[in-house]
Amino acid sequence: MAEPHEVPQGHSGEDGDWAAGVARVVGDRWSILAIRAIFRGIRRFDDLQADLGISRGVLTDRLRRLIDAGVVERVPYQENPVRYDYRLTPKGLELSPMIVALLRWGSKWVGGTQHGPVLVHKQCGTELEQGFWCRTCRTTFGPLGVGARHE
Repeated sequence: MAEPHEVPQGHSGEDGDWAAGVARVVGDRWSILAIRAIFRGIRRFDDLQADLGISRGVLTDRLRRLIDAGVVERVPYQENPVRYDYRLTPKGLELSPMIVALLRWGSKWVGGTQHGPVLVHKQCGTELEQGFWCRTCRTTFGPLGVGARHE
């Protein structure tokens, strides 16, 4: 097994290809906002359009891209005429830590005096904390404790 090491700053060789791939899927404004809205429970086209303030054409394009990437799926909720809910797939649900991190970061650094919502555990109402977990050491740690290894 390779040893963990620091990721070089500004590295853009083969190891950076994953970042470009992620950016192609979720890197534009409307894609990330659509994912966030669906994550929040807004699932119908007209509701997504109203929530995002986006044109029908742009929303159609972004949803099609997210469906093609396997992040979102269309699930029929009405047969005549056929209408769909848009739901996150398991692949899309795995983006939830990123959405939470961006929401928290935006509330702290971009929101100015306007703060975003406080995220809580639905069951008990306790404010969420976000961190990294090592299953071997059975501990949490911050971003400075993260390294990388190539396998």
